[in-house]
Amino acid sequence: MDALSLHSDTRHDRLKALIKDRVSLITMPDSVDAPFFRARALVFEDPSSALLLKQIERIAPSEANVLIIGDTGTGKELIARHVHALSARRGKAFVAVNCGAFSDALIESELFGHEKGAFTGAFGARAGWFEAAHGGTIFLDEIGDLPLHTQVKLLRVLQEREVARLGSRRPTPIDVRIIAATNVRLEEAVRLGRFREDLFYRLQVVQLSLLPLAKRPGDILPLARHFISQFARQSGEGSFTLSSASEAKLLAHAWRGNIRELENVIHYALLMARDKVITPEILNFSVSPQSPENHESHASRDPLHAGFLQLKNALAALYEEDAPELFDRIEALVIASAFEHCHKNQVRTASLLGISRNILRARLIRQGMITAKK
Repeated sequence: MDALSLHSDTRHDRLKALIKDRVSLITMPDSVDAPFFRARALVFEDPSSALLLKQIERIAPSEANVLIIGDTGTGKELIARHVHALSARRGKAFVAVNCGAFSDALIESELFGHEKGAFTGAFGARAGWFEAAHGGTIFLDEIGDLPLHTQVKLLRVLQEREVARLGSRRPTPIDVRIIAATNVRLEEAVRLGRFREDLFYRLQVVQLSLLPLAKRPGDILPLARHFISQFARQSGEGSFTLSSASEAKLLAHAWRGNIRELENVIHYALLMARDKVITPEILNFSVSPQSPENHESHASRDPLHAGFLQLKNALAALYEEDAPELFDRIEALVIASAFEHCHKNQVRTASLLGISRNILRARLIRQGMITAKK
């Protein structure tokens, strides 16, 4: 059950003690096997993080739904666990569900449960994660990945405070606090019709924004020291030293993988360190597909690079003009030019753009390039 972790928070006193310190540290419970991309520790040393901590402390005791916004690996689940630990629900169940980990066919059964015979393969009744979280908190990670038909049912759960298992007509009352998280802009998803507007407003009674690690540099070295201490303790090799040159290199890195990338870099450095000193040359930074270094190193081999560079420059000029409805106009231009390029063949146009024919037809009808069939 990688998408689910049940955790009755028995570390509340420890967390409270940490909050009183100037540098607060939150770590993933040892009982939870966090996926590779998930942050396992979070500190609040940077001024922006300190402000976020104060916001968490203010809203945690309430019963308000919370929406956490942040990139992958920034520590969204840790924030959710911290809200739970500081609430009146501490000591009760904390259920974490990755909404993107299940197929469309399974997600409703996972969330709301099912009765025997509700569908092929349902050989017995089973409670869903909402029932498992009764009395506590449910954390819905990657909420933007929920299919629209499941969003409708989730909205009803929020409104009625009850769930109906698949195959059952008898609803079950539930008492849960909902904390959701996403790494996408839900406002944009609402505009594109991929996320329900009413559900969005229900979820974001309180919004907590978690900045990428590179934008809260005051957290980088405290986190690095925490990981050094953690890995050194696990290996039983004693303490390690981070050189000043290494500190400067850590602070200058872009950290596109956020906290989990930092953890991996430190882990590798400790394996390679000599005389228990972490020097700059053993800090092994990965080059992501989006990083400037990678773009430069592969530019000469990428035949599309020059074209995309020209497009980027043209877009930059449009941004400077602050043109109205820019996204819609750019999308319309892309659709129209591709349609003309493919001699108005819808199948080829959809294939060229990497979208379904249904989506293409809807865009073409909206732009008046074809008429809807009556």
